[in-house]
Amino acid sequence: MTLDSIQTLALAAAILMLGRVLNRVVPFLARYNIPEPITGGLAFAAITAGLHLGAGIDITVNGTLRGPLLLAFFTTVGLGADLTRLKQGGPTLVLFLCCVVPFLAVQNAAGVGLAMALDQHPLVGLLGGSVTLVGGHGTGAAYAQIFTETHNLVGAAGMALAAATCGLILGGVVGGPVAQFLLRRRAPVEFAAPTQDQPAAAPAEAPTTESVLVTFTLIVFCLIVGGALAELARGAPIALPDFLWCLFAGIAVRNALAPLLRVKLSDPSIDLLGSMALALFLAMTMATLKLWELATLAAPLLAIIACQVVVAMLFAVLVVYRVMGRSYEAAVMTAGFLGFSMGATATAIANMQAVSGRYGPAPIAFLVVPLTGAFFIDIANALVLTGVLTLPVFGE
Repeated sequence: MTLDSIQTLALAAAILMLGRVLNRVVPFLARYNIPEPITGGLAFAAITAGLHLGAGIDITVNGTLRGPLLLAFFTTVGLGADLTRLKQGGPTLVLFLCCVVPFLAVQNAAGVGLAMALDQHPLVGLLGGSVTLVGGHGTGAAYAQIFTETHNLVGAAGMALAAATCGLILGGVVGGPVAQFLLRRRAPVEFAAPTQDQPAAAPAEAPTTESVLVTFTLIVFCLIVGGALAELARGAPIALPDFLWCLFAGIAVRNALAPLLRVKLSDPSIDLLGSMALALFLAMTMATLKLWELATLAAPLLAIIACQVVVAMLFAVLVVYRVMGRSYEAAVMTAGFLGFSMGATATAIANMQAVSGRYGPAPIAFLVVPLTGAFFIDIANALVLTGVLTLPVFGE
């Protein structure tokens, strides 16, 4: 059964509704802030696996809308980035990078060490390391081709896809529970009940038809500008992903064009459209999950991924949360760290939205984590992998 783009969109909406119902019905899911697209997506994956194994029915979704939805989401991240707050977020961004970049080396060392302990080629450890877990499906596919051509690593492409998919799921599963664990240990004053000395914040202005229309127009404008910039930059020494150009376009519109043209931006409308785009993108991504294919994944790689989850959680709790100040913002950034260190920046944002939706806004975290996960971490990952592959163990 093959779905067209409209049917795929309807399926994504149904997956989100399913996730919402499950999160309400199952207390564990709500208590530990599991994102609704992950909950609904896993349930749908179980259904499709049953159809495949029991009746031989396969459901193929159309991926046409996934790209634009992801670009639209990152555009809203840019539109929501008020650079006047960089005085607050700037030092935090540097500090967060000082936590994240060393983790790349830790993740690859753990992967390679486990692979060698399991009598596997060290490159299998890299496929279960930052190549796929931080790099995602695109980076994993690129390096899998290199490993196949230069080292004749059999099945590299399948392993890369499976590892990236497992990481995407696990990054969305563990982020919320870890943040919940941290917040229960230390009750942050940031979301404590207002007192006489700390008046409650005024309720945010609700989105209107006009504000949503203006925001939608700006998103489309940024998508066009971002796409044009991406085309101009093709072949540059440093290749930036398309979504980053859209994010930059959003930042430029928010901080330069909108004030110049006296266009009033609505943060609630930006958040609304951004959340919708992200949720639909994740639901469509989860709809492509084929559990029966993951079941054929080699046991050693599964063991490596399982250990990587433990490594990431320990690093998040013992390093990231502590270095970032053991605050509410630090807990939200820790959830985001687990999202992109195991899956993708979109998963990181979903984790943070799940936590902030329950406890309150975390503006610094939502500025620092997307910039780190969408840009800085990709550059750092490329540099680390380039250095790691020069080690003698990979010349065998």
